[in-house]
Amino acid sequence: MGKRSQRTSVLMVCVGNHCRSPIAEAVMRDVIEGAGLQGEWHVESAGIEGWHCGCRPDERVLNVLARHNIEYYSIARVLTPEDFLKFDYIFGMDRSNLAALKRMAPDYAKAKVLLLGDFGLKPDERIIEDPYYNIGEAPFETIYQQCKIACQNFLKQARLKQII
Repeated sequence: MGKRSQRTSVLMVCVGNHCRSPIAEAVMRDVIEGAGLQGEWHVESAGIEGWHCGCRPDERVLNVLARHNIEYYSIARVLTPEDFLKFDYIFGMDRSNLAALKRMAPDYAKAKVLLLGDFGLKPDERIIEDPYYNIGEAPFETIYQQCKIACQNFLKQARLKQII
């Protein structure tokens, strides 16, 4: 197979780009780096709403990522119509995100809009719940674990499709 001229791009999306999508972005980057594929992939995150634009993620997100030796430097931004052209894959964290993404997608969108939890998570764990209003870091650790499984499985499936 010839060398790809363009990197495969992934956008992780939740409501505010403050909790779930930053974790998913950081985990996907970590999984890609662990596979030695960082030159072939580009990963970002965004929010459906602009409530946290320009802000760092929730402190609990940063604490959980730090415990897993993952540094995170991105700031929150809002999803744009151009994202549907720029990215190959756009992942929502729950059914509400997925429905909003499908409503927002312009007719000319090239991105595949998917639910991240559909990749390797058990049926009752496929929805990555919003932890923002919860107390403590335990729900954020759960999201980290869900994202780790889903991102590993997505990358594995994406690589197999390139080989076939």
